[in-house]
Amino acid sequence: MNHVVAGRNLPTLRLEQRAPSALRHVFVESQSRMKRVLVTGGAGFMGINLVRYLLERGYGVRSYDIAPFAFPEADRISVLQGDIRDVRHHDAAFDGVDIVVHCAAALPLAEPAEIRSTNVDGTRMLLETALDRGVERFVFISSTAVYGIPDHHPILEDDRLDGVGPYGASKIEAEALCRAARASGLCIPILRPKSFVGPERLGVFELLYEFAADGRNFPVLGSGDNLYQLLDVEDLCRAVELAATADPAAADDTFNVGAERFGTLRESFQAVLDRAGHGKRVVSLPKGPAVWTLRILERLGLSPLYGWIYETMTEDSFVGIDRIRERLGFVPRHSNVEALVRNFDWYLANRDRIPETSGTTHRVHWRKGALALARHAF
Repeated sequence: MNHVVAGRNLPTLRLEQRAPSALRHVFVESQSRMKRVLVTGGAGFMGINLVRYLLERGYGVRSYDIAPFAFPEADRISVLQGDIRDVRHHDAAFDGVDIVVHCAAALPLAEPAEIRSTNVDGTRMLLETALDRGVERFVFISSTAVYGIPDHHPILEDDRLDGVGPYGASKIEAEALCRAARASGLCIPILRPKSFVGPERLGVFELLYEFAADGRNFPVLGSGDNLYQLLDVEDLCRAVELAATADPAAADDTFNVGAERFGTLRESFQAVLDRAGHGKRVVSLPKGPAVWTLRILERLGLSPLYGWIYETMTEDSFVGIDRIRERLGFVPRHSNVEALVRNFDWYLANRDRIPETSGTTHRVHWRKGALALARHAF
């Protein structure tokens, strides 16, 4: 059977044939009077930061992730390990839940089929269960990747959507599913965060931190003088809480989320090099030849960066945040520089304990490809 949503046929998935993983069903007793929150992707970078943020404020928390939840907080929350696309897990996942925060996603370096299956079909399945269970609210974490390569700034929530690559396209489709579910009465705040950094973040930002820690100059495409907005993960967690608890009439909308204080890409990256204390500098690479080289390396599977990054990082990139400020009272606390330096300090403190495994998520080493050799030139 095919599911038809927002004018598209979404194929039924072939789910894994295994029994649901064991689940600690009961929320911690001391948290039972607070709202109970299901965090999909709870073992990921955003997920673990959000879990910690919610615990500090007394919420009951359940993590639902295909990856193990290997953190000290495991004995303070309800943990379910499983695929969000396996609906056999949904009874356990949604049991006793008031609010869903859907962070789980296949990121841009994953295979296109996996991106669409997880980000579109997985979101649809969760929305169907949320509607069936009558949860109070479903906060969807989208991305500014839905805007593609814009021709003006700041980018506003009602601007044209034109995602770059399978990831951007999948977030646009998933947002359409969320808007369709609103028509059935579910309050669904959609958050579009800029690239966010903070404790536990590796991924593409590890390239900068590794160069800085090892005392190397750091290359940027083009001059680096373009305005580029980031976001601290703590500020994103605050935006999630506001979206999850504000009056439904104010929260049931789409919101950009980004730093209020930011400068050029060069200024932001240089702050990390300065923090490292080796006297190194940001160095420019000619935009045209560098981008064409990265396109070729990506086709060969040797690029450490994906198209959305290298096609946009030479341009201005910032969103307007007036809507979330005026509707939800959101005021970001961290600047670009503060967010990056805070993440770098975490990296230095934990570098020797980070597992050597690599992959395509924000919490592991990204495959550096040709940059593993090119870094010696800097």
